[in-house]
Amino acid sequence: MKNIVVTGGSGKGGRAVCRHLVERGYTVLNVDMAASPDPVCPLLKVDLTDFGQVMDAMQWTGGKDHPFRQFRTPDAVVHFAAIPVPDTTPEELTFRSNIVSTYNVFDAALRAGVTRIVWASSETTLGLPFSPANPPAYAPVDEDHPMRPESAYSLSKDLAEEMARQMARWNPGTTFIGLRLSNVMEPQDYARFAGWQDSPRFREWNLWSYIDARDAAQAVRRSLHVDLEGAEHFIIANSNTVMTRDSADLLAEVYPGLPMRSPLAGRATMLSIDKARRVLGFAPEHDWPGPNG
Repeated sequence: MKNIVVTGGSGKGGRAVCRHLVERGYTVLNVDMAASPDPVCPLLKVDLTDFGQVMDAMQWTGGKDHPFRQFRTPDAVVHFAAIPVPDTTPEELTFRSNIVSTYNVFDAALRAGVTRIVWASSETTLGLPFSPANPPAYAPVDEDHPMRPESAYSLSKDLAEEMARQMARWNPGTTFIGLRLSNVMEPQDYARFAGWQDSPRFREWNLWSYIDARDAAQAVRRSLHVDLEGAEHFIIANSNTVMTRDSADLLAEVYPGLPMRSPLAGRATMLSIDKARRVLGFAPEHDWPGPNG
């Protein structure tokens, strides 16, 4: 599992994935429309809404003496390309772009003989943005929580999860791993956390959770090698929150009376990563230590 196509490798999470894999000896191809500000591997410019271009990308060999010369079929595909958040483009465009590009990547990868696809789903499938008027069903939120997409963006991710389930059923022996990523943060983003401490409701919408881009990349690498078949989905968050207050206190203030599935100690994440820990061996390495850490 050494030759990897990463779609969206120029984006925030994709950059971290490309760097993480390259530093560990993988051969990586970044498939994106834009160049990465942190290039660590070759770029192939592809419009993922065009199936022919995606099919070509899955069988790209590069030029003479190119490191991808023998890369006829990738060992796996990591699909991170998407319009990444709600409310930045019209809803119809967000939905159409995300659904079509995901279908094209999944289908082209399977046609090329790829049997493992790791892809970026989203925490938003679980009902975000949460609020006192739209609370989670319980906490900590886990993979059994009802799927409640509230935007065209989250609906595109919800339907992509169903797409993965059905394509895995059509293709026995294949593996689709969807990572329900929390809000992706890079190291420079931690400077913003101090400004959120006096306003707990500012981050109530995702239960004060986040995922360090480097730990998102770790989750991808583990997903490339875990012994699974079929379609599985995992919440991926860091083990603590963006706040210095205890998680139980935050819930009591903002979501009083919310049913609890398990106790929360200290600043523990309210998006449960127990399944990712148990199945993938995921263990966050870059938790925010707090303003004095």
